[in-house]
Order: sequence, then structure tokens, then C-alpha cells
Amino acid sequence: MEVRRTASVKLIVPDEHRDDLHESARQFLYCANRATEFCWDDKSYTDCITANTTARDALYKKLREETDLTANLVQEAIRRAVQATKGCVERWKQGKRVSQPEFTSWSMVYDKRSATFYRDRVSLSTVNGRVECDFELPTDSPTPYERYILSEDYEFRASTLQYDKATDEFYFHITTRKYDSDESEVSDDTEHQTVLGIDLGVNSLAVASTGTFWQGDEYDHWCREFEKRRGEMQERGTQAAHNALLRLGKREEAWRKQYIHTVANEIVTEAVEHNCDVIVFEDLTDISERLPQAKWHHIWAFRRLFEYVEYKAPERGVTAEQVAPNHTSQRCSRTDCGFTHEANRDGEHFHCQKCGYEVNADYNAAKNIGLRYARKRHHKLRSSPKSGGGDAPVDVRVNGGMLNGKSHRPIAGD
Repeated sequence: MEVRRTASVKLIVPDEHRDDLHESARQFLYCANRATEFCWDDKSYTDCITANTTARDALYKKLREETDLTANLVQEAIRRAVQATKGCVERWKQGKRVSQPEFTSWSMVYDKRSATFYRDRVSLSTVNGRVECDFELPTDSPTPYERYILSEDYEFRASTLQYDKATDEFYFHITTRKYDSDESEVSDDTEHQTVLGIDLGVNSLAVASTGTFWQGDEYDHWCREFEKRRGEMQERGTQAAHNALLRLGKREEAWRKQYIHTVANEIVTEAVEHNCDVIVFEDLTDISERLPQAKWHHIWAFRRLFEYVEYKAPERGVTAEQVAPNHTSQRCSRTDCGFTHEANRDGEHFHCQKCGYEVNADYNAAKNIGLRYARKRHHKLRSSPKSGGGDAPVDVRVNGGMLNGKSHRPIAGD
């Protein structure tokens, strides 16, 4: 049975080669988007191209001529487009709304020919030859890099290079694989998925079962600012104000998308860093009725957040799913309790009327969302890091020391 593990490593890129990576990524995204144009058909999913060999045979030579990318990077860009198209076709078959995939996030996929590993550095193919980058490794040991990348038991697979614009840093998300003949180990590592539960709310835009919070304060602040500015322009009633209002609308839309993209990227990274296979959200059907206090821009953000995570996650070896939301905010997430009652929740505070468990209500709901998926898939319970009090649903990834719900992570704006 196959076991996959991913390690994220920060790269120290020489200043004189940073532009080489940026230009390589630009050309890689160009190839991927050209390939999706070829693979996609708006009229019928049966006419979409989902075979990598078909797309490669039709596009490889032309894309090599149009770019400075190496053969392997061009092939990986085509493969990424085919995989994205295939995922959209599967959702299309299920009656879900889909559109042609589009790649906008800075990233490149490297295989074992375009990336060569040494113990403390990696050599990467670019449009301007090879670039060697040192690893910036944490001092604690053993790190995921040591456990998987340096281990003879794991082999390197195609991995993703990403750039964080907010910090101006490069990260290499290295995927490895091993085949395990020990049935007991395989049962733990492959048959049982590790789940990251995500709860969506008004005060906190998103909360993960790991205890990480994405607050909605900044999002709400800028939504109010845009709304105030629109009101001022509408009062003027001039043609110039009308034109300015149209420009403001475009800026606001771009800002919203960028903001939610940032949150989506961080949620996917949260899943990868905790070795999660699945990110689980509550089903967003009828969410307006379930959250009557949520404004239209909240509902928009919830829907876009799931959509963005859904198409970003597969690039990192993770899937995104939804489960029924009923009673997730009223149920006690302790595995030895599970008592459900509307009196358990009071605003942002959860207090189980049966066992006395107290915790942030959104954090409690996030764990219940993850646990519901785990039970739905009939996974056996397996050991997981437990938070204080033994409350952690063991099929859901949680962290210790997060029970008061105060693990707030600031997120980047535009």
C-alpha cells in the first residue's frame, strides 16, 4: 500500500536568481492556462480532454517553442491542467456548477528530473538554467524534512514551489511516497484519512479543528469602508461620480477575491502542515437561513472560500469535502460525550450541559464538522495529538493548548 507524506521547506534564494524563479513561474502558469483552454469544452463534459497523453501530444512542442521552460516543466504544466480539468468534469457529472479552470497563484510543479536534492539544498530548473537554493531548516529535530526527505524509505515525487508575496519568501512543498508491506502500519497510514474540520462564521471568518482562527475583523472593516465610499459617490449624482463608482466596484471585487484567496491558501497550508488528507466544510446550502445575522458579503465570502479551497487543495495532495451542518454548533465535541442540546451554545461560548466541557463555540463546531466526515467514511479511531481534557476527536487533526480558542492567526490583506 502507498503512503504519501509532504514536508514544507523554506528556501534561501540568491538575490541574483530570484527573477529567474519569478519568470519561470510566469511561463509555467502560461503553459498551464494554455493547456486548460485546449482541454476545456463549455458545452459538454464528454468533449473535455482528460487524458494527459492527448494534451501532451497536442501541446508539448508548441509550448516548448513559446517558452524558455525545460521539457519537464512544460510537461508538468500540461499535467496540472489535465488534472484540474478532470476534477471539474467529475463535479460537472454530479450536477455541480463548474467553469474552465484558471491558474493564477504563483506556483510551479517539479519532478525528480527538474529538482535535484542534496542534504541541505536543492537544485531547480529555471528559464535561465539551474538555480541552487539552500534550505532554511528549523532547529528542532526531527523535522518532517528529516523524517521523509532524507529517509531512504521515502522516494521523491512531483512537488510544488510556491512564493509568499506577503513575506517575499519561497517555499518548496516536497511530496514523498513509500510502499509499506506491514499491513498494520498501512491500515493506520492509508486507509484512515486525517481530517481538518473548518467552521465558517461571522465573528471568525473561519476556524480550523487545529485551533487556528481566521478573524473577520479586517474583512468587515474594509467592506464597511467600501460601502461608505459608495454612499458618498452616489450622493454626488454626477457622471464623474458614476464613473468613479464603477472603478471602485472593480477595485472592491478584486480586493475581496484576493483576500479570500489568501485565506484559502492558508487553510490549505494548514492542512498540509498537519498531514491532513481532507479539508471538510459544512454544506453551504441554506446558509443564509442558518446565519440570519450574516450580511451578503459574508455569504459571498463563505461560498468563494470553499470554491477556492476546493480547486487549490488538489494541487497540494489534499481534497475538500462538505458535510451536513445540523447541530455541529450544539454538539459536544468530546469523543466520550457528544451530548447535543441548544442550551450548550451561548454566542461564542460553548458549555456542555452534560459533561461541563467549555470551549470557544466555533472551535467546537470545527471539530464536530471534521468528526462528522470521519464517521460518515467509517474510519476507525486512531491516535492523534490530543488537546487538554482528552476532547480531541481522534480522526480529526487538532492541536494541544487551543481549547480557549485564542490561537488567532493574522492574515494578509491585499
